[in-house]
Amino acid sequence: MSGGIFGRSLVLLGGAVLLILLGVGAYAFIRGNASADYALQEFLFSSRFRRYDTLIEQAAARYGVSPSLVKAVVWRESRFQPRMVGAHGERGLMQITEPAATDWVLAEKIETFVPTDLFDPKTNLDAGTWYLARALRHWRDKDDPVPFALAEYNAGRSRVKRWERDSAQEGLPTAEGLKLSMDFPSTRQYLNSISERYRSYLQKGEFGETSESPVLRPASTR
Repeated sequence: MSGGIFGRSLVLLGGAVLLILLGVGAYAFIRGNASADYALQEFLFSSRFRRYDTLIEQAAARYGVSPSLVKAVVWRESRFQPRMVGAHGERGLMQITEPAATDWVLAEKIETFVPTDLFDPKTNLDAGTWYLARALRHWRDKDDPVPFALAEYNAGRSRVKRWERDSAQEGLPTAEGLKLSMDFPSTRQYLNSISERYRSYLQKGEFGETSESPVLRPASTR
């Protein structure tokens, strides 16, 4: 009797260990696969991942930029968490700095603004989308303005201009040349992760967009 119980216990223990190993393997695969990782997060936090879609679409229309790109930036910057605070004081969904917010306030002639307003999702999305659209329009004559604009969003225009000069001197005045010239690996990774998410949204038809949809379009009248 005791031998039988011991044998069944070993079988159960072996099964539990196998399940744990399979679970660890599946987790490692998901964490190592960006698309699978995102799909899992979207499944677990579906409400949060879609909660701001309407505001994203409104801000994108207001400033004439692809909502799919805006959403990809929001995903990368805050994982859709409006109370997020960055290491350097960046705030909200699109991790806006106070200087960037000040530029937006002056450009839009906003009369009342305090930095904590950036925790309001609509305010944050308006400021971040304005900044992104401004960068895209600045680099619109490039072969692909998206990497240039995202690099500016992450590292500032002066650094992007330096990388642009370096890439031109190397005979590669292109988006790929820009990436090769970057001496900030974190910015290169930032570009790649957002670009991959942006393409994924387009492939899924997020906001009714496709791979043929322009990243810039006429801004809506206000």
